[in-house]
Amino acid sequence: MTDQAVDTDGERLSEEPVVESRFLGRNRELKELRADIERAGLDTLSGRKAPRARVLLIAGRPGSGRTALAGELAAQVADDYPDGVLRARLSEPDGTRVPVARIARELLTDLDRPTPPGAGEDDLTEALRTALADRRVLLLLDDAADAEQVDALLPDTPDCLAVVVAEGPLTGITDVRPCTLGGLDTKSAMELLSWYTGSVRITVDPRAAEQLVEVCQAQPAALTLAGGWLAARPQAAVADLARHVHAEGDEGTALSRVFRLVYASLPSTAARMLRLLSLAPAGLVDPHTASALAGCSVNGARTTLDDFVGLGLLRAVGSTPPGYEVPACLHARLTRLAETQDRPAELQLARARMLERTERLHQTSQADTATPRAAADWLRARRPALLASARLAVADGELDTLARRLMSQLVRAMVAHFGTQAAAPDLYGIHRLVLDVAERRELPREKAAALLNLADLDARTGRTAEALVRYRAALDAGREANDPYATGRAMESVGGAHLELGDYDRAADWYGRALAQRLARDERADAARIYGRIATAHTYAGRYGEAVRSWRAAVAGYRKGGDVAAQARALSELARVQEYAGRPEESLRTCQEAVEWARRAEDVRLQAALHLRLADTLDRLGDPVAAGLERSTADRMLKEDSEDACEIRSASSED
Repeated sequence: MTDQAVDTDGERLSEEPVVESRFLGRNRELKELRADIERAGLDTLSGRKAPRARVLLIAGRPGSGRTALAGELAAQVADDYPDGVLRARLSEPDGTRVPVARIARELLTDLDRPTPPGAGEDDLTEALRTALADRRVLLLLDDAADAEQVDALLPDTPDCLAVVVAEGPLTGITDVRPCTLGGLDTKSAMELLSWYTGSVRITVDPRAAEQLVEVCQAQPAALTLAGGWLAARPQAAVADLARHVHAEGDEGTALSRVFRLVYASLPSTAARMLRLLSLAPAGLVDPHTASALAGCSVNGARTTLDDFVGLGLLRAVGSTPPGYEVPACLHARLTRLAETQDRPAELQLARARMLERTERLHQTSQADTATPRAAADWLRARRPALLASARLAVADGELDTLARRLMSQLVRAMVAHFGTQAAAPDLYGIHRLVLDVAERRELPREKAAALLNLADLDARTGRTAEALVRYRAALDAGREANDPYATGRAMESVGGAHLELGDYDRAADWYGRALAQRLARDERADAARIYGRIATAHTYAGRYGEAVRSWRAAVAGYRKGGDVAAQARALSELARVQEYAGRPEESLRTCQEAVEWARRAEDVRLQAALHLRLADTLDRLGDPVAAGLERSTADRMLKEDSEDACEIRSASSED
């Protein structure tokens, strides 16, 4: 038995059910929805081609079975959409509106499309529409908050279909006829009860069962809780439960009345755990999370969670490891109970325990997992909950120390397992959270680090102007923290941003400031590198004399530091500038010197590139024979290098 086998509201459509799912009733609604797919829209009737995807709206209160109906419709028509079904939840379990940018980013990720870190809502939704332009997909948008949220995600092609679940109408989206849900038909409602109670308890007193369906208003979520209550009490009569629910009075919805009855029947420790589950990030729970929230053992938490599933208070999702979800229709009720029955300090302590357990579990899993691939799979599977944990911790405002530790571990793990580029969208969000905490706690060192990280991601995605603003802010924060690393890196990055924007004078000036700091701290390797950057700025500005002097300083710095490969590369760039300056003989001599240093560094590809440059220079000096010899040497070196690489790969595969 599983709650995913009933027509309840709020299930996570992206999760695989633990057992085979079943669906009851709603035949009339399904028939109407399928007919609406084929119905000619207003554009078609007026002779115009439909410009966008058809939108089907399933409207109803939480607990009416609206999400399950959407899932069943998607399953029935999925074959008509060969490019698959995309699913997204548009509201958090507590009802908070999910930002459109986050939804679009997740959908693009599902489509294996790149999502630039830090991109705005308009850019992401445009990328989503572009990705769907030549596809035939079914887009299932669950728990939509408003029409604007849905409108931003709609594909600009009539070959796609959008099935939207919402509580009310979507005013502003044209040509949408809502399918408004009431209760189940009596036969389906009775069958739903029998899943929990067994058929005998229904058939021996069908009138009492009908009364129970009536007091539950045939709402699937209310019937699920009623069935769970009866299943836990084999000796109780269906008529007894009907009387109890009726005695709750007319206050609230049918779901509220049945929930109050079920909740009141729980032991105090179980009731407390149930309330605290409203604090779980994204409504997702596992035994470790529940254990931390309630302050009990993991095994005890697992047993209680399984009991909640039997009562219809939780939904089981996944199987390895076992996971659970708080139904969306119950989340607000649990939140209100927690706020009224638990002291704020107790809730704060529960959040802290949960966050600390999450951080410790993440750290342990990364250290103890057998293989890097297994660790990456663990991280990928828990990524939504981990990111939600970080967002909730930062929003809390009182758990910043734990939040900083968790975010630091997340950044390291994502970079290690996914790579900086692949993880960049998530890293951008984490760095913004770090910046929020640093500003709130007045931590200039961490503020500088977060700004530098964000600016780097901005720069890599072409938002150089935005990156420049953040680099300047990082410089101010670094100076406030008296952090020489942050200030030096910020000044150098400011120079790089000006260079990218074509302002070569400012670039050289900022590189000069960074150089002065490196020299004052006797950081020779960094100073040599910055000399090269200054030379690059002068080269772009056409100041070849100054560029030559800077490259010579870089060469001297690398020589003193003993970095042979860097010295060879610097000499190569010096030769290039000398050639730009119209001094081919000097360029030839410098290039020959660079070849010798590249040979000492055993950098075959650099040697080959330098031989090709020598050939070009010799051509300009009127010596084609020598130029041909240099090109032959370069070709031979590249061929040998390629053969050596093939031999190494072959040996590795044989081993």
